[in-house]
Amino acid sequence: MRIGAHVDSADPLSEATARAADAVQFFLSDPQGWKAPKPREDADRLRAAEVDLYVHAPYVINVATLNNRIRIPSRKLLLGHATAAAEIGAKGLIVHGGHVNAGDDLAVGFDNWRKTFAYAADAGGFALPVLIENTAGGDNACARRLDALARLWDALGDYEVGFCLDTCHAHAGGEELLDLVDRVKAITGRIDLVHANNSKDTFGSGRDRHDNLDGGTIDPELVVAVIRAAGAPAIVETPGGVDGQGADIAFLRDRLAVGSPAA
Repeated sequence: MRIGAHVDSADPLSEATARAADAVQFFLSDPQGWKAPKPREDADRLRAAEVDLYVHAPYVINVATLNNRIRIPSRKLLLGHATAAAEIGAKGLIVHGGHVNAGDDLAVGFDNWRKTFAYAADAGGFALPVLIENTAGGDNACARRLDALARLWDALGDYEVGFCLDTCHAHAGGEELLDLVDRVKAITGRIDLVHANNSKDTFGSGRDRHDNLDGGTIDPELVVAVIRAAGAPAIVETPGGVDGQGADIAFLRDRLAVGSPAA
């Protein structure tokens, strides 16, 4: 089982070494911007690395929205990131489930997701697995609650779609972590990655604020149980830099009886 962290994009492999991580996640461009990713000078080194790589798509992407000034560039940016992530040997591209605006029909949001995969298929398909991530807040979200997630997966039934389960988002979004993996897999059939995060806020708060595993409002043993049941790689997106994330990785490795990269 691979365990790692979300790190700065400048030198992900050095960041992995500093945390004793065997997986890293990072951005390929400004997470709050619309610029396409540029080719990386370290692409050969990244492709050759033994560290597993994951890329997180920019937060601005929302392919579900009815606003075509956001939806159309979101589709293009998602496809561009998938291509760029594949070029460095990444195992998956994580993207948030998105939402529609208040008063809009959520069913249209699900169909806009379908159209996104159809758009990619017309261009030859996504170059690597796209992992849709559950989100913490919003009454009009496509992947906050499991009933919405089921409708999203029904809409995407003709396509190969991966899933990323974030423990903080589930807790803040109002989904109990106990037996969550079974309930998610009953819908998606898979969990490709776990974002192993504690939450600064209470259950059902709708607030997306991560905390280290030994802090926050989630029993850290529940996070461990989620990873164990999912049988998927885990990425901590927790605060504290090398020290904080390194401690979280060590905690997970100890509880899951997983050796370090050097072991």
